[in-house]
Amino acid sequence: MRNYMMEALAEAEKAYANGEVPIGAVVEKDGVIIGKGYNLTETLKDPTAHAEMIAIRQAAETLGGWRLLNCNLYVTCEPCAMCAGAIVWSRISKLYIGTMDPKAGACGSVFNIVQEQKLNHFVEIETGMMEKECSEIMKAFFKELRIKEPKRHDVKGV
Repeated sequence: MRNYMMEALAEAEKAYANGEVPIGAVVEKDGVIIGKGYNLTETLKDPTAHAEMIAIRQAAETLGGWRLLNCNLYVTCEPCAMCAGAIVWSRISKLYIGTMDPKAGACGSVFNIVQEQKLNHFVEIETGMMEKECSEIMKAFFKELRIKEPKRHDVKGV
């Protein structure tokens, strides 16, 4: 399992190198990676181009269908509400999270969409896999961003 999170972290490093928030994701089924992705929201100017969404789309294409039954998702940072919804709807079986996101996480921090009993699918969660490494890349990115663009995130809603 750690190998898959290492692959997700490698994806996050690609995002970092491209000036994107360094989050990476990998979908695995039966020991084989069938989808992977990293954040491309800035590059593509697309608010849905999150690592998880890209990895889920690729996995669905690989399998030839949208139901990702018996698949596991490894992601370096806790998914947001949009990605958590996609995880539920795609029927991911288990979610492995590197570091939690206390500001926008929707898999246990702010919300827990993937384990909401009112929805039609329940996702198992394991947190803290390679937490230090996953947290450090995020901290380094935002520290660097504050130095490069100190006013970029000062205005709410921007």
